Formats: sequence, structure tokens, C-alpha cells
Amino acid sequence: MMDEMHRKRLGYEAVEQFDMEKLAKLQEHYAAILEILGEDPQREGLQKTPLRVARSMQFLTQGYEQDPMEILLSAKFKEDYRQMVIVKDIEVYSLCEHHLIPFVGKAHVGYIPNGYITGLSKIARVVEAYSRRLQVQERLTTQIKNAINEALHPLGVAVVIEARHLCMSMRGVQKQGAVTTTSDFIGAFERESTREEFFQLIGSNLH
Repeated sequence: MMDEMHRKRLGYEAVEQFDMEKLAKLQEHYAAILEILGEDPQREGLQKTPLRVARSMQFLTQGYEQDPMEILLSAKFKEDYRQMVIVKDIEVYSLCEHHLIPFVGKAHVGYIPNGYITGLSKIARVVEAYSRRLQVQERLTTQIKNAINEALHPLGVAVVIEARHLCMSMRGVQKQGAVTTTSDFIGAFERESTREEFFQLIGSNLH
């Protein structure tokens, strides 16, 4: 494990901010859960587990503290460009709200500007902001589309998400290779020819 000095020398330093009141409550509840499961929270290997899980859950749900509209509007620029802008293969890490088990995959986001563009990194940050919440993939897809549409008023928006749900592979039907693909389109992307161009540009190897 890198020490603090080595992290800074490499230009990397993990910065995590926690709500201490929430952290204490979560820690208390996770200790109780361990007991209910038949474990001893005081044994050596578990003494810090409630705190670690509490920190982890705050990190994995930090999207509740982020405003996707604010993210997009913080880098909104006038630009006379009316062709597709696509950010593809954006990593998605989220928690299924039904079982609190992760689903992971990638998002492909495209829009056609109508006088305004946004910073490319802001598209990825919007995906992150909605992903870091308790989610279902269908709603996540639509939320990303709606945020971009409302912030930029483009000619069209397209969002495709492909993900593997661990709630399907770890429990339930236990199907290891299943991939779920969701999509949502508005405006120009409702035309078949525009959608086909979008699919070609993000790659034809969709699962």
C-alpha cells in the first residue's frame, strides 16, 4: 500500500469526504447487521468492518449530493456545431436498488447540439452522478437523457447502457454471462437513420 508521501509524489491522493453523522449511524447499523448474521463484530477481522462499509456506502451513493444539471451548465458554451457529439464507453458502477448488489457496465451518450455544447468530461460526470445512487438501469438511462436534454436543449439525445447485474449472477437465476442493454432517445435520434448512425459510431459489437 502506498504511503502518503509516495501518493503525493505520483500526483495521486485519494480524497474522500464523509458526513460524520451519517457515518456514525451507518457504522452502528452495520455492526448490528453483523450480529444478526451470526458474527462477532468485535473479533479481530471484523472490528473495522462496520466503519469500512459505512465509508464505502457513502462513497457509492455520493451521487445524491451532486446536481447533474449544475454539472452540465457549469461548462455550457455557444457553438455553431450541429453534428453528433458522442462520448462512449463511459464506465458505470451502480447499486441495484432491489438488492443493494452492484451492476457494472458502460454507457454510450450522444447528442446533436442546437447552439450550445458542454464540456466532454461533464457528460461522463453526469453518468457518474446518477450512477452513484441506488438505481435501476432503466431509470438511469432516462435520467441521463433528460438531464442533457433539459440543460442544452439539443436537437436530440441518445443514451445506451450495457451492464452486468451481479444480482443475476450471484443470486437468483445465477446466469453468469447475461448482459442487460437499455436505450432511450429523443428528438433527432427518434429517426431510424440517425439512430443507425449513432449505433455505427459507438461500435457494432453491442452485447
